[in-house]
Amino acid sequence: MSIPESFSIRRRVFTLGVLLLACALIGLVFFLRGYAQRAAEQAFDRLLAASALTIAGSVQIEDNNVTVEPPVSSLAMLSGGERVFYEARASNGRLITGYDDLAPGLPLAQSAAPVFAYLNYHDEPVRVATVGRLVSASQHAGWVTVRVAETLGSRAALADEILGRSVLPLIVVSLVALGLLWFGVQRAFAPLGVVERELRSRAPEDLAPLVTPVPREVKRLVEALNAFMQRLSGIMDTLNTLVADAAHQVRTPLASLRAQAEVALDETDPQRLHARLERIHQNATHASQLINQLLMDATITHRLGKGARTLVGVAETINETRRRIGPLEAQRLRIEIAPGVRRARIAGDRVALREMLRNLVDNALRYAPAGPVDIQATPVAGFRVALTVSDRGPGVADDEKDAVQQRFVRGRAGDMQPGSGLGLAIVRSVAAAHGGSLWLQDRPGGGLTARIILPLARSAPWRSAAAGLGALCVAGLLLAAAPTGVRAADVSEIVTRYPAPQPSSRVLTIAGPTDTPVVAPLIQGFQSQRPDVTVVYRELGSRELYEAAVEGRLKDVDVLMSSASDLQIRLANDGYALSYASPYAAKLPSWAIWRHEVYGFTFEPAVIVYNPKRFTEATVPRSRQDLLRLLERDPARLHGRVGTYDISASSVGYLLAEQDELVSSNFWGLANAMGQVGVRLSATSAEILDAIERDDIDLGYNILGSYALSRQAAGSPIGVVFPQDYVLVLARSVLIARTAPNPDLGRALVDWLLSPAGQQVASSHAALGSIMEDTPGRWTSEAVLARSQGIVQPVVLSPALLVGLDQRRHSRFVQNWIRLVTDTPARDFP
Repeated sequence: MSIPESFSIRRRVFTLGVLLLACALIGLVFFLRGYAQRAAEQAFDRLLAASALTIAGSVQIEDNNVTVEPPVSSLAMLSGGERVFYEARASNGRLITGYDDLAPGLPLAQSAAPVFAYLNYHDEPVRVATVGRLVSASQHAGWVTVRVAETLGSRAALADEILGRSVLPLIVVSLVALGLLWFGVQRAFAPLGVVERELRSRAPEDLAPLVTPVPREVKRLVEALNAFMQRLSGIMDTLNTLVADAAHQVRTPLASLRAQAEVALDETDPQRLHARLERIHQNATHASQLINQLLMDATITHRLGKGARTLVGVAETINETRRRIGPLEAQRLRIEIAPGVRRARIAGDRVALREMLRNLVDNALRYAPAGPVDIQATPVAGFRVALTVSDRGPGVADDEKDAVQQRFVRGRAGDMQPGSGLGLAIVRSVAAAHGGSLWLQDRPGGGLTARIILPLARSAPWRSAAAGLGALCVAGLLLAAAPTGVRAADVSEIVTRYPAPQPSSRVLTIAGPTDTPVVAPLIQGFQSQRPDVTVVYRELGSRELYEAAVEGRLKDVDVLMSSASDLQIRLANDGYALSYASPYAAKLPSWAIWRHEVYGFTFEPAVIVYNPKRFTEATVPRSRQDLLRLLERDPARLHGRVGTYDISASSVGYLLAEQDELVSSNFWGLANAMGQVGVRLSATSAEILDAIERDDIDLGYNILGSYALSRQAAGSPIGVVFPQDYVLVLARSVLIARTAPNPDLGRALVDWLLSPAGQQVASSHAALGSIMEDTPGRWTSEAVLARSQGIVQPVVLSPALLVGLDQRRHSRFVQNWIRLVTDTPARDFP
């Protein structure tokens, strides 16, 4: 029995098998999906109830008033990747602590048994657990209601994981079945071998259509192959035409040269013979120039394709170009090299860079034969250099400035001049291969200005010089060079504008408490990658930054950058941040990222700073226990000579103090000892460091190492000690504001801060400390770990930091600390 050509065994068998397997899989998947959701809900509900019960266990009666102070474990036990909210209410519904608007529609608790509910909070679904705690104040008893809510992402992730692990065996079995089915179908398609053998036996240039009879299942494949060979044939014809055109560019002047020579051989009139010779010379010059440019184009393309790079001096390239110009033409050159780039180098190909500049100079000399040609080398923001060649020739029309940079294209002004249209194309390709760009501009007063902007190589001499000056000095020089800062009249902040190196209307606005001189190198480095972006930096306190964001006064801000990690987490937890999965997130330590909304990008230890006039490396306290013993042993000498953060005014100081209290059993004893010697309190690191430099105090405790190390590198008379018991490490963090007018620029900044280039600036220039491993520089996470003999304890970006911001806990902590540090009477010393 013959089988009709339209009959498809593969479609019939394979489709039937797939449908049967798909129906079975779908039924099992629906069953497993319901099971996975129920299992995930039960597991997370138990955690949520445990968190609420832990908070309920902290309910106390003080002066007939109910107080609640959530322990750190109450929120730390929950998933670190979800938003967490909580509240505690008295029996009359009065808020004791937490979020006032969490669940206004849910009834108050009437028993200790957990009650669960789903609702929307801040436009996001959450699961709420409600428990009650029976308390008695005076003669009245009532239920304190405690609620804890968590977003549902981790529940869905667990359900998906359970479903995935359950479905995986089914998928494997299905794939095996499909493989066997496919094997049987393949055996039925032996005619495919005929097509294969015919294709293998063909010559490379044979692009004729396949005419072998094939079944219907293979017919479309053959048609597609034939269509592809037809398109390939067309492409080859086009390529041959291009080669012919290039050959014609050479053949035409050679043919004209030969014809002129033949006519000249028969010419007897001396004047006509001289005219013929001039034409021969003109055509020979044109042919020579064309051949040279074609050969040089091929040479440069080959050299750039190899990718070899050496350090080429800017001044060396200009001088070598001048030497290769004829002596008479070289007298017309006026060269000006700025002092800042005389020793600068470019990582690239020496021959390609030389020919790039030579083509520009040759064009300028040819099209402006009567005037001088100016060559300038000037520095450009973002560690780049601009090579500018200017003439007083006819210039290039605006509608031709892009076209003349293409191969074999010439402008209207060059019709009367010999040329091939390859010069500017070579310049553009060399500049692009070196990470630069070519710009053609009209010169004021007439003429043309060709401007090439290239990145400079960060060679060893440049790096060592920057390190020798110190990061803080470099930041100051950068600020003095370009941007200007002004203090706003109506708010307590400093606004600094960094204009874009290239004219553009794009503006990225950053707000944060980081000192402007410290953040300046980061901004300059970002602009080296994005020269089309103007950056505005608004410096204001960390608490002011948080309050302004909550009150909606930062509508024009794209990125929030702060060392107060707890406030950053609170903003993200409350929905003020955009989520962005940076491609560099996988390389970050797990403790330095939360929900792809808050990213830590620095590694800043808390250190002890000392006055070298009073202490040496051998006598300075090297741990908190040593410091406590010193304060108790020699209070007279240290009276008024110790400084630390005022945690009631400094958010960073409060965060460090709270972390100390969680880790150290000596925290409150150390606070009491500081109060005994009349500790001096400051809101910023700079004030404490200034006091040590002025010899006003001898010791500074829990100071951010980024500021201390940068001052020490700049030559300030201070000493820095990494505590030997444990070292707290902060990660300065960034988040993209939910109302950011330019979220794409915010994402670009986050990527740059986490990229190798941004991390190198953080470790080498800003002295903030790089968090990524294998980053070159002086202040890296590896260097910090090497200098510390104790345990390195990072401040983890997680909802556990929200506990420290609880109204009741924060108030009680600060009051206890103030009572010990400021209200404790200092001893009287003779």
